[in-house]
Amino acid sequence: MILAAGRGERMRPLTDTCPKPLLEAGGKPLIVWHIERLAAAGIVDLVINHAHLGRMIEDALGDGARFGVRIRYSPEGSALETAGGIARALPLLGDAPFLVVNGDVFCDADFAGLRRAADELNPVRCAHLLLVPNPAHNPDGDFGLTPDGQVREDEGERLTFSGLGAYHPALFAGVSPDAPAKLAPLLRAAMARNRVTGARLFGRWVDVGTPERLHELDASLRAP
Repeated sequence: MILAAGRGERMRPLTDTCPKPLLEAGGKPLIVWHIERLAAAGIVDLVINHAHLGRMIEDALGDGARFGVRIRYSPEGSALETAGGIARALPLLGDAPFLVVNGDVFCDADFAGLRRAADELNPVRCAHLLLVPNPAHNPDGDFGLTPDGQVREDEGERLTFSGLGAYHPALFAGVSPDAPAKLAPLLRAAMARNRVTGARLFGRWVDVGTPERLHELDASLRAP
C-alpha cells in the first residue's frame, strides 16, 4: 500500500493544485519512483489511498498497467491518518501481511527484503519497520532499535521511522475504517508487548517534507 492521502500542508503552495505524491523530482512524480521500484522487486499488486485532489492521482496513474503493476484505489472523503487509511483499505489488502510505503518519501530501499520480512509476520509479531539515521529535522528520532532487532519505545539505538514497514492485518484490529487514527499509538502499544521488529534502511532516503527538500532532491537526481 502506498499512502497518498495527506494534504501536504508544509509543501504549500505547491500542494494547493497538485497532490504531494505527484510532485516531481528528477523528472517523475515521487509516487512513480516507488511504483517502479516495487515493480522491479516483483511487487505488482498495489493499493493507493487518496483524499486531497485524489482524482488527479487516479488520472495520472490509471490501473498501473503502463508500470507493469495492478493498482486499486482506496478513496477517503477526508484524510483518515495512517492507521485509519490502512484500516479503510484492509478489504483490498486481504488477510496476509503487506507492505506500506509513505508516498511522500524518496528512497532506494530493498523492497524485496522488506517483502521477505513481511512473510515472517503473524498476529503476534505483527510489524516490521525500516529505520534510518536521524535527519536534521528529527534529531531525537522516533524509536529505538535493539541489537536483536526489536523496536522499542525507549531502548536501543535511537533512529527515525522511514515511513516504510510491513504489517499483519491483526495490528489494525479494532481500528475504525471511517475515523482518523494515527499509526504511532498502535505501534507503541505493540512495542510494549514485544510485537515489533525492525532493521536499518541502508541506502538513500529523503523525507520530502518541504519545497526546499524537494528542490534539493530534484537537483541531485538531475545532476550528471
